[in-house]
Amino acid sequence: MKMHVKKDDQVVILSGNDKGKKGKVLEVSPKEGKVIVEGCHVVTKHVKARRPGDPSGIIKAEGAIYASKVQVICPHCKKATRIAYKTFADKTKSRVCKHCGETL
Repeated sequence: MKMHVKKDDQVVILSGNDKGKKGKVLEVSPKEGKVIVEGCHVVTKHVKARRPGDPSGIIKAEGAIYASKVQVICPHCKKATRIAYKTFADKTKSRVCKHCGETL
């Protein structure tokens, strides 16, 4: 499945309890169509220590959310934007901001 979001992109959450929060994409899962965003959709996990020294107990971690619920923030115009794709004369393809036209 094609994803409009890549790792290390700055995104804003569009819906849900974390609506309006901004964060960096930590992980992308194209097969499931989900992303993990830093500081958003924090869930509690009950973790058992696997080795001596590993943390155990109740740990807070970021959960996965659907990629359709996030929108990329353009680093140039600082707006949440859709992604366009532009093909150049030398057959290279690039992601482009819909608002300002700058490459991401």
